[in-house]
Amino acid sequence: MDQQHQTDAAIIPRKGPDFGLDGDIPRYWMGGDPFKTRFFDAMSLLFPEGEKFFIACVRDYHDKIDDPALAEQVRGFVYQEGQHGMVHTRFNDRLKAQGIDVDRELEEQKQLLNETFRKRFPKVFTLAQTAASEHLTALMAHGFFATDMMQKADPRIRAMYAWHAIEEIEHKAVAFDVFKKVARGSYLTRISAMLMASLGFPLHVFVIMHRMFKVDRPEKPLAMWLRGLWWLYGWGGLYPRLLPHYFAYYLPGFHPWKHGDMGIHETWTTAFKDSGGNAIAAGNAVLPGAS
Repeated sequence: MDQQHQTDAAIIPRKGPDFGLDGDIPRYWMGGDPFKTRFFDAMSLLFPEGEKFFIACVRDYHDKIDDPALAEQVRGFVYQEGQHGMVHTRFNDRLKAQGIDVDRELEEQKQLLNETFRKRFPKVFTLAQTAASEHLTALMAHGFFATDMMQKADPRIRAMYAWHAIEEIEHKAVAFDVFKKVARGSYLTRISAMLMASLGFPLHVFVIMHRMFKVDRPEKPLAMWLRGLWWLYGWGGLYPRLLPHYFAYYLPGFHPWKHGDMGIHETWTTAFKDSGGNAIAAGNAVLPGAS
């Protein structure tokens, strides 16, 4: 990679840790809040098929990569994404046991990604979709643990999302570099794909949440949605805090390694190593104020 884009974090091919997802995790594991819990649950439902899609789109250009360093990063990217898919599949089995129609959601997403995007769009565009989605997940990874939003989460699921976040940070530039250096994708393609991902991702999450709440039947659903949307989009909410990092993607000279504080990554990796690979201890270590 160019010197100015040298990564601050090596891509480590870790096997997905045992988070204890078969344990007595509460239905509403995010401090008893249905909206916040189902927001993350809905994202988890998207990951297994989404990770397969990302791997396939990057692999479309595997034979054209002549930079050994980038080829090695692609291998690390593929391994990490594969582990994410397997861990979130185990997590999603919890949702299936709660009565959520996980198989329906996975099949619908599989049809969208494979029968629509992979078959009807050029490979360079689906790679751009992957790069855009990786930016969205990376900026959320940088932002999830910068505040106390995960403070009340069940430690096992907090650990899972912390591990996932750290690995998203580690490989956040891979799809982008393949798009720019190998596929030679244009600025217009990059931005068009980001606009599609920016609209499609939250819409898909909200549709899945709506279906989950049909099963849950929460009290005062309208008030719950209003509070939840304010938590996401209101003053000081999750998404407004991420806007500067998000809009950086639209700069012509953008590169993922120019943006994002690496403090959380350093804290997690140190705690993970010092604890002998204890993901829950590492997940607790990245909470604000943790010592």
